[in-house]
Amino acid sequence: MITGILLCAGGASRMGFDKLTTPLAGRNAIERSRDLLIAGGCERLVLVTSEAHEAYLRALPCSVPALVTRGGDTRTQSVFRGLHAAAGASIVVIHDAARCFTPASCVKASIESARQCGSGVLAVPVVDTVVRANGDAYETLDRSNLYRTQTPQSFRYDEILTAYEQADGAATDDAALYRQVIGTPHLVPGSELARKLTTAEDWAWAKELCMTYPKIGTGFDTHRLTEGRKLILGGVEIPFEKGLLGHSDADVLIHAIIDAVLGAAALGDIGKLFPDSDEAYRGIDSRVLLRRTVELVQKRDMRIASIDATILCQRPKLRPYIDTMRQNIAEDCGLALENVSVKATTTEGMNDEGKGLCISAQAVATVVGMA
Repeated sequence: MITGILLCAGGASRMGFDKLTTPLAGRNAIERSRDLLIAGGCERLVLVTSEAHEAYLRALPCSVPALVTRGGDTRTQSVFRGLHAAAGASIVVIHDAARCFTPASCVKASIESARQCGSGVLAVPVVDTVVRANGDAYETLDRSNLYRTQTPQSFRYDEILTAYEQADGAATDDAALYRQVIGTPHLVPGSELARKLTTAEDWAWAKELCMTYPKIGTGFDTHRLTEGRKLILGGVEIPFEKGLLGHSDADVLIHAIIDAVLGAAALGDIGKLFPDSDEAYRGIDSRVLLRRTVELVQKRDMRIASIDATILCQRPKLRPYIDTMRQNIAEDCGLALENVSVKATTTEGMNDEGKGLCISAQAVATVVGMA
């Protein structure tokens, strides 16, 4: 039986939060590592846990048989306990839960190598110049035979158990103990995706990796033109004898954009978030509402990628104000100016827009979410 030993006993002192259970686009590192081990060919899992994660792991659903066991004070102790819990395995696949983006194809290659050669250790060649420095001593090392090992590392069960029983000292790498007792481990091509989530930079990399193809939302809004109101479009006050009627400043362009963004993020609509029955929004600057919308999207691990909007207006002429509108929207959405498009068109005297009864706007927003 091929058994995956998933190490979930580590802390998060360097990250500042629990890196193993904090979701990345809806799935945390433990869940992602569980899934990649199963997809790679593991028929059973042993989940090695700390006290902090034990209750969570015991309740974690799994499509293959899974056993939870308590880890030790060091990685070596945790693996050793996991090996005892994996009794009856033919091959064990030892994997750090923090390497949760390792491709399943690498797991398969590691298992196949262990089946044929006794071991299968993921490794990637070192491509940077490597030096050894000690005070004034400085030596450039030959990188042609240097590798960075990763997990998973797969072994025949009886051999790696013997290695852990007989090896002298602890190690952060299973292959090092295997080499002490059994022999030279067999390397298989690893992946840059098998990066271990250790630092804040690693977490930022993981979030970027989870970004999906853009999701698209549309928005439309219209407001009646009336005397005694300011005409505000895209955050720009435009000289005109009439303005738009509404509970807020009635910035029809911003409202359409808000609805497009919310639609792309599947977060409802402007009426749900900022209802006109709430006095807190009476006369409010719609750019404030846009910025709050952007904050809401960002809290859901999403970001706006682009905006395209069209204003339907017979009068006044809007061309002189378009660039300022774009700048306002780009600033509020955290976008480069080239990712914001605003256009204005007439309706050739037709419809309510053409008769000067109202101004309308429609918008399309692309939002990049997390996979």
